[in-house]
Amino acid sequence: MGTDAHVVVVGNEKGGSGKTTLALHVAVGLLRLGFRVGCLDLDAHQASLTRILASRRAWGERLAAALPHPRVEAVAPSSLDSRAAALEEERDRLDCAVAGLAAVCDFVVIDCPGTDAPLSRLAHLHADTLLTPINDSPLDLDLIGRVDPLRRALVAPGPYAERVWEWRRERCRRHRAGLDWLVVRSRLRNDGGPALAADLVGPMAQVLGFRLITGLSERRAHRDLLLWGLTALDLDQPGLGLDQTEAQRAAHAEARALLAELWLPRVAGRL
Repeated sequence: MGTDAHVVVVGNEKGGSGKTTLALHVAVGLLRLGFRVGCLDLDAHQASLTRILASRRAWGERLAAALPHPRVEAVAPSSLDSRAAALEEERDRLDCAVAGLAAVCDFVVIDCPGTDAPLSRLAHLHADTLLTPINDSPLDLDLIGRVDPLRRALVAPGPYAERVWEWRRERCRRHRAGLDWLVVRSRLRNDGGPALAADLVGPMAQVLGFRLITGLSERRAHRDLLLWGLTALDLDQPGLGLDQTEAQRAAHAEARALLAELWLPRVAGRL
């Protein structure tokens, strides 16, 4: 792996948590700061990140706008019948893909499927930074930690938190650097309602070893831009003709604040 490459894995074993949206914003944000970025899509079924980035390239070409683009690759699950042989093949495919991108990029962003798939588990072992988006839902919280509803207190780690602990131990065994785990509050509401995630997950952070940060709000500005593979960080791009509305400027500030909270190497100085 390239000595300067930092691997960001966006993982959560539940669908609909906002992984691909988060991966796109991180990749575009790093590109906008002048970094070389590679993206690895592990969701062979939906291929959402691959399709969104294809739309981004097509839209930029149509408008003759010099949009920055990451290198994009995909790794599909093995079709071998033997479970052991399939796992070995997937490991080799993933290692080669990550090493190839890391050799020419400053950052590699890996978008994992929303299932407990072997390929996803292997990807987590590459993570220097792990981003786990969660919605403000008890179902999402249950993956992180089991909560007593009466005492509103953590009683046991959730299945995903237990696996993060295993991945950390395995990385140490392989003499790799530590893993910075961030739980990202995703699709936040702007209606002033109670924030279940902040109330319950916040106290779990020190016990389970993660940082809780604020992600992207449920803004129409984010959703509309996503159709074209764009983000609020592209608002200043010449040739796109995007309106600078107050809502879009707020979305832009929110996306930049997210980048700052990730504490990725060499990012703070460029922000």
